[in-house]
Amino acid sequence: MDKIQKILSNLPHPVRWVLVMLVGFTLLALGLIMMVTPGPGLLFIFFGLSILALEIEWARELNKQGMQGLEKIVAKLKQIFKRKPKG
Repeated sequence: MDKIQKILSNLPHPVRWVLVMLVGFTLLALGLIMMVTPGPGLLFIFFGLSILALEIEWARELNKQGMQGLEKIVAKLKQIFKRKPKG
């Protein structure tokens, strides 16, 4: 994301805003469509929100909450797979 943000920082604000909105909402819409059709829907939703988070506060907050939830899930999975078998 840092690379994308660095490239976008060279653009004038109105152009950057329109570009971020188009790409972010397109990925978000594709992700929602893929939730009911075959495809990596959650991945596209995550990428769309990540791009929108560059310009929009609510997307930044959703992205942060999603990352925290993902970290909890990963920690739980690590805990489950680290357990030693009984016996």
